[in-house]
Amino acid sequence: MSLLLPRKLVVLGDSGVFGWGDPDQGGWCERLRRHWMATPGAPVLYNLGVRGDGLERLAARLSPEVLCRGELRRQRPQGILISVGLNDTARVGRPDGRHQLDPDGFFFGFQQLLRQARELAPTLVVGLTPVDGAAMPYAEVLWYQLEAVRRYEGLLEEACLEADVPFLPMLEPLLADSRWLRWLDADGLHLNSEGHAEVYRRVRTWPALLQWAGLEMRLQPTSSF
Repeated sequence: MSLLLPRKLVVLGDSGVFGWGDPDQGGWCERLRRHWMATPGAPVLYNLGVRGDGLERLAARLSPEVLCRGELRRQRPQGILISVGLNDTARVGRPDGRHQLDPDGFFFGFQQLLRQARELAPTLVVGLTPVDGAAMPYAEVLWYQLEAVRRYEGLLEEACLEADVPFLPMLEPLLADSRWLRWLDADGLHLNSEGHAEVYRRVRTWPALLQWAGLEMRLQPTSSF
């Protein structure tokens, strides 16, 4: 009898995926990893979030990171989840400075990233989280603005629609809750523990992810940590 191996999901992104700002439970991705570990038959999750990553740095490590996570010879992960773009929205040096990656370059680069990712495994994309412009600048040099985050998330969604890649909008659903500022760290950029819990709840119940994971018929109410 052959051994039935669980699916592997590689999650690529920035400090949001890494879990920065959530000392309690390690971030939304870590919460999902723990939830799946306690769920029979659920996928294995690899958190490959790197603080400060933007689109270009993530694209450079996509293939090497994914291909070495197969666990067994000649295997590769069965899914890729991408959450990137927030760092690219930042303006450098002043509120009207250049973006770290301009919108046209971001859109073109993300289109290329999706093509590369889909050649490796089925791919899903999570949108961007809010920022508090009143708390800027971040690290005394970067200005994150809600208007720019909204524009870049729109570019993510457009590219996903073109490529027929599942996309989970995140910005507007979070902003629709009057508590959204309470979900941010004092730096105005990173989610705090409450914020990560909110993102986790949305990702964990995302139909496209549940379908990929083979868990759509087994969704059970669980602790939100």
